[in-house]
Amino acid sequence: MIIRRRSCRFSWTLILSIVALLALLTACKSKPAVKSYKLTGKIVSVDKNALTALIDTDEIKDFMEPMTMSYKVKDAKELNGLTPGDSISADLREQNDDYWLENIKVTAKSTGPPPAKSEFHMPSPGEVVPDFKLVNQSNKQISLSQYHGKTLILTFIYTRCPFPDFCPRVMKQFAEVYRGLSTQPATLAKVHLLSVSFDAKYDTPKVLADYGHRWAGNQAGVFDRWEFAAVSAADLPVMSKFFGLTVVPEKDDIITHSLSTAVIGPDGKIFRWYHGSDWQASDLLKDAGTAAGAGGPWPVINSRRSAAAPMLTRFYNLLPSFDRTGGLDMV
Repeated sequence: MIIRRRSCRFSWTLILSIVALLALLTACKSKPAVKSYKLTGKIVSVDKNALTALIDTDEIKDFMEPMTMSYKVKDAKELNGLTPGDSISADLREQNDDYWLENIKVTAKSTGPPPAKSEFHMPSPGEVVPDFKLVNQSNKQISLSQYHGKTLILTFIYTRCPFPDFCPRVMKQFAEVYRGLSTQPATLAKVHLLSVSFDAKYDTPKVLADYGHRWAGNQAGVFDRWEFAAVSAADLPVMSKFFGLTVVPEKDDIITHSLSTAVIGPDGKIFRWYHGSDWQASDLLKDAGTAAGAGGPWPVINSRRSAAAPMLTRFYNLLPSFDRTGGLDMV
């Protein structure tokens, strides 16, 4: 039996049309709804250039306990008239692991001195990082000074974190950084990743090793480039204060915490510090390349596949043979 190529091309066109339609339907899925929370607190500082405000925040119902955090705005006008010590209310919006403030209103102007900035330390570029001691996934004591000569990218997590937009999001971004660095073996030797747990009681070396393999993979030598460690309960207050990290133990093994990520240069000084989750893997790769003097930035390797890819594979498997340039050939 011979099938004419004209008919086959019609079939191939039909198949591609179906695939395109399915891909379009997938792409047209509505974005996750924007969640809204009511926020109240006091202004600690305002950075109009970065479009952020550091706020001593009251408890946000169904979102987090009281803590001092940096919040971004999308409209610079939201920051007009804000001064340290002002009591404010605002709408906190959250969508796709991103959050920002809208409708900021001053409910009471500051009548006294502004909140003491010394209570919240914000690591500054060029600031020397203390030589904090940790215990890693191999039950070995490590110190930050041993990474001098390399660019160290450090962040804070705890393995039981149940909030997808906190530790899991940070780890997903770190995994992308690791994959991006892995495409450049020569430059990977100049950069080291370190995820630090503030839950040393539960996050034992074995727990950290299992957690590390979950995110970094099981290939040999993975912990030579990306380590997982814990800071002791005794050293946590000093380390968390330096890195602007808020940690508040709650009931049911939940720890309310902020997010803090730092890029430390080969000289042991802060190159860049990120408070919150307002960064992407590409930002860290760019910072690492600049700090290490290795040229960067390096590519982000995202393991997610196009929604159309599995559809195409299924269609290909249904076809006895095909010529991508001329259509089906069935004899």
